[in-house]
Amino acid sequence: MAKSLHSHEYECMLILLRDARKSRDVTQVELAELLGMTQGEISRIETGQRRLDVAELRDYCRALGISFLGFVRKFDAKLGK
Repeated sequence: MAKSLHSHEYECMLILLRDARKSRDVTQVELAELLGMTQGEISRIETGQRRLDVAELRDYCRALGISFLGFVRKFDAKLGK
């Protein structure tokens, strides 16, 4: 299994994260404030320069007001079986 930041699977997850943030009309600045981060950190996450671990992904989802499990299901469906 590749550990690249730029795997197809990871890129799919980033697209879903950006789409979720934008669909909630939340800016990177607003999300950063909710997570106690800087806008630059959010940008690095969304562009794949900084990798999220599963605990951070859960916090990210919570800050956006979306279900973590729902997000994971959507991610899994996007990747296919």
